[in-house]
Amino acid sequence: MTAVHDSPVVLDRRDGPYGEVVLRRHGALLQIIANGCFLMDTSDGRSERLLVDAAHRALDGRPEPKVLIGGLGVGFSLAHAAADPGWGRITVVEREPAVIDWHRDGPLAEVSATALGDPRTEIVQDDLLAFVNETSDTYDALCLDIDNGPGWTVTDGNRSLYSPAGLAACARVLSPGGVLAVWSAEPSPEFEGTLRNAGFQQVRTEEVPVARGVPDAVHLGVRPG
Repeated sequence: MTAVHDSPVVLDRRDGPYGEVVLRRHGALLQIIANGCFLMDTSDGRSERLLVDAAHRALDGRPEPKVLIGGLGVGFSLAHAAADPGWGRITVVEREPAVIDWHRDGPLAEVSATALGDPRTEIVQDDLLAFVNETSDTYDALCLDIDNGPGWTVTDGNRSLYSPAGLAACARVLSPGGVLAVWSAEPSPEFEGTLRNAGFQQVRTEEVPVARGVPDAVHLGVRPG
């Protein structure tokens, strides 16, 4: 017999600007589902923390660097950045109003409440590609975690973010020597090549082993300057 806690329980379901988003609880875990596609849960967070730490290390001790995090998700990246006093301003761009609500007033506050209360933190509701094309602000690091990887996007419109034009927009908001870090559910040598062709330097990939299958990956590149 299957125990009740083994069946996911839907906590909220909404029609957002890009389709349906669902928050579920599965035992002790919280899960985000978008248009029927599993995005992430609160089971681990190692690769999300690596996303933030690898970007910070690549800045070589730059004082109080400003970081732009693309995607709030379950909040691991934001919480980890806010736990590090070495970061300066922390801006998170999230396009789904429901996800922001789940952090501010819902179950995901258990991950992010402290970070949201940090005076360095700012949450912006916007599409990331639109934001990097329109903002006049610049950042020392841009950490992207809005898809399952460059080749496995949540919506078709996100594909352009990983194109030469999209990467040029990312470079535009980076200060000279700034770092772009991109989370992926698997390493992508092809995307490494795209980063190099877009003008990024010191391109490399850091991996996080998983229990089964290919490792999670963080792709890194530095804007010249």
